[in-house]
Amino acid sequence: MKYILFLLLSFISVVGFSQQADIVDFKDLHAEISFNTETSTVIGKVHVDFTILKPTDSIYIDAKHMEILGVSNRDSVVDYQYNGKQIIYKSNFKIGETYVLNISYKTKPKKALYFVNWNEPRNHPEYNPQIWTQGQGKYTSNWLPSIDDMNDKITFFLSIDFDNNFEVIANGNLDKKIIGETKTIWHYAMEKPMSSYLVALSVGKYTKTKEYSKSGIPLEFYYYPKDSLKVESTYKYSKQMFDFLETEIGVAYPWQNYKQVPVKDFLYSGMENTSCTIFSDAFMVDNIAFNDNNYVNVNAHELAHQWFGDLVTETSGTHHWLQEGFATYYALLAEKEVFGEDYYYEQLYNYAQELLNQDKQGNSTALLNPKSSSVTFYKKGAWVLHLLREKTGNKAFKKSVKRYLNLYKYKNVATKNFIDEVEKASGQDLSKFVKKWLEDKTLHFNLIETSLEKSSFYQELQMVDCEVKNSKCKDWLKAPISNAAKTKIINQQPGLISSKLFKSPLKVRQAIAFSLQTIPLNLKTEFETLLEDSSYLTIEAALYKLWVNFPEDKARYLNKTKLLYGNNNKNIRMLWLALALNTDNYFDSTKELFFNELVEYTKPVYSFNVRQTAFNYLKELNVFNTLAIQNLKQATTHYNWRFSSFAKTLFKQVKRNK
Repeated sequence: MKYILFLLLSFISVVGFSQQADIVDFKDLHAEISFNTETSTVIGKVHVDFTILKPTDSIYIDAKHMEILGVSNRDSVVDYQYNGKQIIYKSNFKIGETYVLNISYKTKPKKALYFVNWNEPRNHPEYNPQIWTQGQGKYTSNWLPSIDDMNDKITFFLSIDFDNNFEVIANGNLDKKIIGETKTIWHYAMEKPMSSYLVALSVGKYTKTKEYSKSGIPLEFYYYPKDSLKVESTYKYSKQMFDFLETEIGVAYPWQNYKQVPVKDFLYSGMENTSCTIFSDAFMVDNIAFNDNNYVNVNAHELAHQWFGDLVTETSGTHHWLQEGFATYYALLAEKEVFGEDYYYEQLYNYAQELLNQDKQGNSTALLNPKSSSVTFYKKGAWVLHLLREKTGNKAFKKSVKRYLNLYKYKNVATKNFIDEVEKASGQDLSKFVKKWLEDKTLHFNLIETSLEKSSFYQELQMVDCEVKNSKCKDWLKAPISNAAKTKIINQQPGLISSKLFKSPLKVRQAIAFSLQTIPLNLKTEFETLLEDSSYLTIEAALYKLWVNFPEDKARYLNKTKLLYGNNNKNIRMLWLALALNTDNYFDSTKELFFNELVEYTKPVYSFNVRQTAFNYLKELNVFNTLAIQNLKQATTHYNWRFSSFAKTLFKQVKRNK
């Protein structure tokens, strides 16, 4: 009965995360990590220092689903309990004293650390084995005994033991490498404390290029050796945006260096791990793909998080906008520096449309609601900062942000902490503003429009309303108006497209390719020029529409594009295969090879973006063979929930139709 009571009391104590942060301060965490890639296992030792702040007889370390091999205090084995989630350590702790806890463990993580591609054929050209982490939320404790509570900031030191043929990247400085006969130990060290969800590591076949910011911060850009020609276009504007944000924010970059690492099949676009952003390798693009889906916004967003989220961290989900809203807003300011004011207002307009659509669906939420949507946290958060800057003035706004970051650096914050600084700097009472924009779920779209109307971009966009055809629309297409305004007209009135419009900038030509369904004969020649455009999306749309509109020229269009693969999801190549399979008298003797190539792209060795594109084409063709079904079934267990959800739905459909 005493044992049961002890476990119950332990459980009650460990569920109160913030309560432990008040009782104990975890200072440093040293980890020695190695991996068994055949069994997807992490083997580690953790050495953690902590100081007791208030009377307690127990503390805990978060460690989910692990095999605990041993726990000791310095050199003495200690009595501990492990409930599958926490290691609970009881002792006669004294206030003000620092203690040491050593933990040996191994685990096969269910989340947060992923072994990618290790079981695929090594001779396959797409074979790209990796290990990488994604700990946002409370997930790092799935592979590293640590503290899930983001209110307890710790200085981390990671030593990773791995094969000499691979690169290992983690937070902080690479202090030293100990190179052995077959393995290397990589020692990484942080200088300042951070929340454990921001701990990161990545293992893979990488090389890097390096620059320095104006302030002297090393900027390291990692890439796969095969992607050497994509480095410039992928990391374009990185240094410019880094220098801009340091100046704009007014607070020096707070970490030793800044690394960016692409990984395969990442769960999101990117993650702002302290000093080490990990991002999806789908953003590793050439100079043509840059025009379709580039890394610039994600790059700026994750960089802004190094201040907003990493340097100062929310106390709870209620204040999540202090991270995502700020990162979205400052990323937009960085893009404004690169692309200009019209771009800035165009993006604000797009954010407003997303918020309006959410509102029309009855899904608007308050910014201080911890269960709000990403649209609210990111887009409304950015809008609130834009409006707050307008209300208080540029000087007061920048002063308040600088004071806020300096006052709470390496600490945790709530919304009131920020608002207090803005009120001090501006001399304004912001209680009504807070009520209207942060606490109320109502979307005051009229006030957003009032702000947008201050921009020439929005004034012009509102002027060119051609839902109802009028004589001015044709003239507007000839006028020196923005590409966004011309795109709006084309989307509303595709019948106004003329041959001269094909000489317009890229975004206008894209609008032509996407909006024109039936291609007039007098525009055929001009439309064919889109097959040579600097956009794989434009080429994809043009190829399909030309193939549909002019069946007599199907073979000519296919011949012209047969060597193109397109974006990282091979969008042009897979469309080409589908069209070739559906074109009579076109390489009939090799159609089986075309089909087999399409099925090849469903294999697990490919990125999930490629696989999903291939599965969709097989669905449209209604030709799943045994191998494709096997690969689809495997996809239902993929760790990326969006891809696995897609695969589960499609697998049910395929099985039902068999």
